[in-house]
Amino acid sequence: MNHHAIAPTPPMGWNSWDCYGAAVTEKEVRANADYMAKHLKDFGWAYVVVDIQWYEPGAVSSQYRPFVPLEMDEYSRLMPAVNRFPSAADGRGFKPLADYVHGLGLQFGIHIMRGIPRQAAHAGTPIKGASVTARDIAHPNSICPWNTDMYGVDAMKEGAQAYYDSLFELYAEWGVDFVKVDDIAASRLYDTHLPEIAMIREAIDRSGRPMTLSLSPGPAPLAHADFLERNANMWRMTDDFWDLWALLLDMFDRCEKWQGRTGPGHWPDCDMLPLGHIGIRSVDGGGADRWTRFTKDEQVTMMTLWTLFRSPLFFGGELNDNDDWTLSLLTNREVLAMHRDGMEARLVYRTGDSIVWTSKGPDGVRYVALFNTGAAPLQVGVTLDALGWSEGAASALDMWASEALGTVGERLELEVASHGARLIKLS
Repeated sequence: MNHHAIAPTPPMGWNSWDCYGAAVTEKEVRANADYMAKHLKDFGWAYVVVDIQWYEPGAVSSQYRPFVPLEMDEYSRLMPAVNRFPSAADGRGFKPLADYVHGLGLQFGIHIMRGIPRQAAHAGTPIKGASVTARDIAHPNSICPWNTDMYGVDAMKEGAQAYYDSLFELYAEWGVDFVKVDDIAASRLYDTHLPEIAMIREAIDRSGRPMTLSLSPGPAPLAHADFLERNANMWRMTDDFWDLWALLLDMFDRCEKWQGRTGPGHWPDCDMLPLGHIGIRSVDGGGADRWTRFTKDEQVTMMTLWTLFRSPLFFGGELNDNDDWTLSLLTNREVLAMHRDGMEARLVYRTGDSIVWTSKGPDGVRYVALFNTGAAPLQVGVTLDALGWSEGAASALDMWASEALGTVGERLELEVASHGARLIKLS
């Protein structure tokens, strides 16, 4: 099947990184899946994703332990650490956990690093379906600058495609629905790893199981946009995004750069939502165990930009600790309908601290986001002509407040809080 049919709308889910770093356990994954099934599934949230180093028995945080032994099968493929994922014992891998997630009506995902384990290359272990070994296909000069687990795979070597085929054959057997591949969309050393992306695309197609393909980290180069659309479902526009205003402000530039490139099955990705209780065992982003450092207004700004732009949405906090406010950000049906069905998101203008974006909805609806990036409240406005509205007066709904604002004539203008946003539906 065409991989664009796999993610016709922007994927939505939970990922373990922001709260548990490299050290999440099966118990924690199951608990977050339970919460999603009970509180979020009916709103379109679907994926439960185990992030990096699930194969590292001694992982304790987001700080990677260099050159440590990793759990691996006889074919050079990494396996879940049984001390952290007990159901993976006896070679069962992630199948029992995936079955549990599927039983809740949800989808299961994993994070992997580009390449082949260094320990497999050093040991010369076999590749399933090939006469060569891991040593023969490893590219020792193609390394990740921040993690020591892998060497790149040399696409020119016999057995390179067979290795990736064997990986995704295994993931298909486990029942994996989503794969986030890291150190591949952009690299501090090598730019985008196009040959390995192409091998991964081929391997997923050969596996016979539809899997959403996510590429990290960013910023992925706009010059590769066509290639990324042909091979992946989502790709990061940014390096890791955390709960810092400077990073949120920067995202406006990135969305402006990538506007017009979103569509069914191919989604530029603003990265995760560092909301709620994060940093439990993840010390990246300049903070330890904490609630998000974003103010409520900044949280609304982030959710407004992500949803109107139609970025994938992956919540990063411990779901079971959500308060009513955090849950309300994830369950606003008007906002999620815009995220699902909006079209042609674009920047209308950016002047000083005022930013206005718009998109189209079904039945002639227009969505309008008014942002204030300044330090004081600000009147932000836009003419209906600038929005492409030609229907005369419009009825306005404040989507976050679920409040009718009455009729708008030629111009919409509202007060917006510092670092805040107003999201309006015109019909």
